[in-house]
Amino acid sequence: MPHSRIAVSGSTGLIGAALVRSLRADGHEVVRLVRRPAATGDEVEWDPRRQYVDAAGLVGCDAVVHLAGAGVGDHRWTEAYKREIRDSRVLGTAAIAEAVASLDTPPRVLLAGSAIGFYGDTGDRAVDESAPPGDGFLPSVCVEWEEATAAAEEAGVRTVHARTGLVVARRGGAWGRLFPLFKAGLGGRLGDGRQYWSFIALHDHIAAMRHILDTGSLSGPVNLTAPAPVTNGQVTAAMGRVLRRPTLFTVPAPALRIALGGFAEDVLGSQRVVPARLLDSGFTFAFPGIDSAIRAALR
Repeated sequence: MPHSRIAVSGSTGLIGAALVRSLRADGHEVVRLVRRPAATGDEVEWDPRRQYVDAAGLVGCDAVVHLAGAGVGDHRWTEAYKREIRDSRVLGTAAIAEAVASLDTPPRVLLAGSAIGFYGDTGDRAVDESAPPGDGFLPSVCVEWEEATAAAEEAGVRTVHARTGLVVARRGGAWGRLFPLFKAGLGGRLGDGRQYWSFIALHDHIAAMRHILDTGSLSGPVNLTAPAPVTNGQVTAAMGRVLRRPTLFTVPAPALRIALGGFAEDVLGSQRVVPARLLDSGFTFAFPGIDSAIRAALR
């Protein structure tokens, strides 16, 4: 899109910070949603717990990108933290959607975060955006998360749900915890190693979001994953090749749940997800393979 005013929530996170850098580098005006009174002209106050957004700060925005939410792997999944995971996504998204819908001239597009957790454990069965939700906590959260954009959709705003896979990045997310282990020669297969990982290089994730903002034909769910998911065993082999380290260890599932907390559900579950709608819309991945994605993260 031409130089635009774009609002971003979750701008300090792994994906949000990279998106803000990318947009500003191309001359776009970015306003960041912050959970305190706005201190500068590029900030907009919001409070997802109170479902409050200073809607006046969104006036003139061509797009809103909503990425905020409690980290899935930041804490043990106690019942209290599971409520935090759910509420931070559902209440925050509803607040953003209602603020967008309240504007006399709403933005053309709302790009809202979601996750491939929507599909649950798919085993070795490949799924695309047409698949129904799976069973369990994360699928139920993703369903509510996506439904929370209803106000924006009813106001005629093109709304996209970015179902994100495992982002390959040096810092942040599950991969940020795995890189130090493999660099130290302590990496290895996780669990039985047969579970599928639907990964995406951080560079491709940002490029895909930019593509979604610019592609008026895309709405609804879009999988942000590389075109060829790989098993954990294949990831382990690739990490060994790229980092030139041994990968002799096998980490049993119970130990993973202790070490990785909530991320263990991501790395032990099998999700073979393909980005059908991205590919159909003409998007080209710069780092489609696992080796190239790992190398890109290490640059």
